[in-house]
Amino acid sequence: MKTSLVGGSSHRRKEYVDEDLNQHLMNVRSFPKGDRNCYTLPPRQGKNHKYLIRARFMYGNYDSKNQLPIFKLYLGVDEWTTVNVTDASSIYRKEIIHIPITDDIDVCLVNTNSGTPFISVLELRELNDLIYSPTEPGSLLLFDRWDFGTQQEEWKLIRDKDDVYDRIWKPFSWSSWLRSINASLVSSSFSASDYKLPVSVMATAATPANESAWNISLKIDDDASDMLYIYMHFAEVEKLGKGQFREFTISLNDNDYELYGGALAPRYLFSDTARNNYSLRSTTKILSFSLTKTSRSTLPPIINAVEVYMIKEFSQSSTRQDDVDAIRKIKSGYTVSRNWQGDPCLPIKYQWDGLTCSHSTYPTIISLNLSSSNLSGNILPSFSSLKSLQNLDLSYNNLTGPVPKIFADLPSLTILNLTGNNLTGSVPQAVMDKFKDGTLRFAHYLGKNPNLCRSISCQGKKKKKKFLIPVLLAIPTVIVILILITTLAIIRKLIKRRGTKETVTEWAKEGPLKSGNSEFTFSDVASMTNNFSQTIGRGGFGQVYLGILADGTEVAVKMHSESSIQGPKALRAEAKLLTRVHHKNLVRLIGYCDDGTNMALVYEYMSNGNLQQKLSGREAADVLNWKQRLQIAVDAAHGLEYLHNGCKPPIVHRDMKSSNILLTETLEAKIADFGMSRDLESGALLSTDPVGTPGYLDPEYQSAGLNKKSDVYSFGIVLLELITGRPAIIPGGIHIVVWVSPMIERGDIGSIVDPRLQGDFNTNSAWKAVEIALACVASTGMQRPDMSHVEVDLKECLETEVASRRIQRVGSHSIGSGNFLEDVPMALSTELTPHAR
Repeated sequence: MKTSLVGGSSHRRKEYVDEDLNQHLMNVRSFPKGDRNCYTLPPRQGKNHKYLIRARFMYGNYDSKNQLPIFKLYLGVDEWTTVNVTDASSIYRKEIIHIPITDDIDVCLVNTNSGTPFISVLELRELNDLIYSPTEPGSLLLFDRWDFGTQQEEWKLIRDKDDVYDRIWKPFSWSSWLRSINASLVSSSFSASDYKLPVSVMATAATPANESAWNISLKIDDDASDMLYIYMHFAEVEKLGKGQFREFTISLNDNDYELYGGALAPRYLFSDTARNNYSLRSTTKILSFSLTKTSRSTLPPIINAVEVYMIKEFSQSSTRQDDVDAIRKIKSGYTVSRNWQGDPCLPIKYQWDGLTCSHSTYPTIISLNLSSSNLSGNILPSFSSLKSLQNLDLSYNNLTGPVPKIFADLPSLTILNLTGNNLTGSVPQAVMDKFKDGTLRFAHYLGKNPNLCRSISCQGKKKKKKFLIPVLLAIPTVIVILILITTLAIIRKLIKRRGTKETVTEWAKEGPLKSGNSEFTFSDVASMTNNFSQTIGRGGFGQVYLGILADGTEVAVKMHSESSIQGPKALRAEAKLLTRVHHKNLVRLIGYCDDGTNMALVYEYMSNGNLQQKLSGREAADVLNWKQRLQIAVDAAHGLEYLHNGCKPPIVHRDMKSSNILLTETLEAKIADFGMSRDLESGALLSTDPVGTPGYLDPEYQSAGLNKKSDVYSFGIVLLELITGRPAIIPGGIHIVVWVSPMIERGDIGSIVDPRLQGDFNTNSAWKAVEIALACVASTGMQRPDMSHVEVDLKECLETEVASRRIQRVGSHSIGSGNFLEDVPMALSTELTPHAR
């Protein structure tokens, strides 16, 4: 198979131009971006067959920098060799005979920070599986090939267009004591053997002029301990007269190893190959072999060609083939714009971005994060081949069509995130069953799919009969509801005509909680929490438990306790507020229980806990990066701005703090705990009682009461926590504003920002965030900005950080797996080979 190179940056050399030089060496592809850049070669015969792989390099100062590079060449997941360019005008060749155990062959250029990797030509050739077969395991690295007896100049390589294996040979430098002989008749029988040697090479031979024995020495420049395999090719090229006979023995390393196993008499115009059955080691870096004529021979020995290879053992480890095939189909199907090169999991240093792999037995993909990757179209069936997949995140893309049943067939899948797409239809029953029995957690990851139905009732007409009786029984209930809705509509019209305003607090005074949210009995609450078996937090009202609804949705259940700091009145006020206000950055109330004895609120479950917990985590995996911190700040600002300016009348939270900011699986922030919240028409807002949490409390509360600017102050403290990674009250009783002030005066941003980020943030973005926080915590409310301005400024801050990351990635590239080899004549050499100048 022959292919042309794609990917990287294409260059045309202008220096070291020679008319005898192969024109394809005039073109160079370089790879200035990325640690590893790979070409994927699809072998025609598939895996477990023998191939010759050849790469060729000529620098030629293509970039006009005169910087000679050094870089690594990898074959699959293993290091093949080092390309060390020491002469800009020289051609370098790397060649190997290899049997892949995978369906594709990856040839990768790896940057060693010693110059930009580049390549001129890459080839893949099919070989006969019966030839070049070492006894020891491993591949054969070419040391070199020599053509004896040729009249070609020493620097000019020999390549026969009729050689089916496309081997390249160097003329062997011969002196006056050697004689060159040529076949007077050119015959195709030279290539009749399994090695199919080219006619141009076998039709010439060398023989000693006046000697019966011939000692040949080859210098081995590489590691003297390398295991070597020698292939010597012979053919009689002279028509022998009557009484003439040529026979000789072959031995290596001072006659201590007989190569052929006996005397050899070359056949006329027919090729024979002698090789060692076991690898040889040269202790002196000199490989010597002797050709000695036998006592009955009348002619000296001859030799036509020699090949020397070194054993190179590869681990041949690779990611599970089904996983490789699946992830490459996913990559091409969605045109994933990531630098996914070579094997997905190996080497671990170059594991694909967004993947987590298990290496317990053989590498498999266990986690795949394609969130916000601009995916579009249906969910591909290729995901079904990732049998070890445990966590799949496809959130915030533009995926359409139904949720496929394949997710029920993945035996290890436990977390599935499909939030923020355009999926339609209903969730398959088999998938629903998996999260009902707890083997799959994903119900709270289906949000923001407006046309997706999570209920069994929308699965089509085939369920119609099954639900006929319940529907008939529900008709009276529906009529009653319609009457109530009509009555409410009339009342609202009357209220509107009178010009009155319905406030949250007034509505709360109506008495029993009434809303469009689900009403649960205490028995329901006990059932969904498995008898309150798993505590996930504690607040002013009491314990918070993990619950699971009948459809598999995970929820947080806040139970009121008699010993709690806040009474049932505050809990009821929170519930009533949340039935009136709805925003993506406010925690969502799903339902409630209020039977006079027991009171509970049921919320959406926030799997990443609260911000205070996240910031206090000391594990490296828990540390939020700078972009994540800014996004959380923007989310929280958005929610608080809605309370202040989007609600009529406006609502003041009155207890804004990091523990009241909850985080979803994707770290989307939502404000929670509205037990102390009040609207601006309630009158309670003028109270100077110390409502709130020390460290976050507005210093003006005693004189001005708690108002919107009090929330702004508290938010400023939260923003300082996000920036510094420190709590509002630092151990030792130091307030965070006092702690940060001296460093701000010194202009020491490096000491202000959380040291766990190790300086990985945009300085301009960080200073802007600090300035926003300082504006929020100004000593007087009049000096503090409105939350609408805070939100806008934080978005600009985030955009600055994102833009700086984008600039760092400019020029990144991806070489696809669909590369093609070119049918180009090339002259390659393992050694440094200067061309004619």
